[in-house]
Amino acid sequence: MTLAAVSDAGPLIHLAEIESLDLLAVFDTLLIPEAVYEEVEKGGLPDALEDISYTRVESDDSGFGEELDAGERAALAAAKEHEAVLLTDDLAARETAKSAGIDVHGSIGIIALGYSRGPLSRDEAAASMRALQNETSLFVTDAVVEHGIRLLDEQ
Repeated sequence: MTLAAVSDAGPLIHLAEIESLDLLAVFDTLLIPEAVYEEVEKGGLPDALEDISYTRVESDDSGFGEELDAGERAALAAAKEHEAVLLTDDLAARETAKSAGIDVHGSIGIIALGYSRGPLSRDEAAASMRALQNETSLFVTDAVVEHGIRLLDEQ
């Protein structure tokens, strides 16, 4: 099964913080909207970004309202246009995506996919999920991490 994804800034930043940006290679196609790239660039592009394969894309974000930032709107629009999974850790963007019929994965889901598609062992995936919670700027509750680890055990 071919798996295409569009990332907003969150997963790029948070996975880079735990030196796991290479997990994005589990996607056959990774698209990064220009607005997202520019947002990440302002904070300093992670060095590991040059080691993964992705395509920068333009997208018309006018269909997703003003509640979300430009990067999230662009990622939503690109995911819809390319029939791809949206990668975001933002709750409002996740809810908007679900309402628009777009599949969504956050950083925890990307790690779980890394386990199911082979690059990570179960223990590496669980450790990465815990690292997201303890070592990054992402707010993740214990319940979310434990749910993610249970999903690993169900695969």
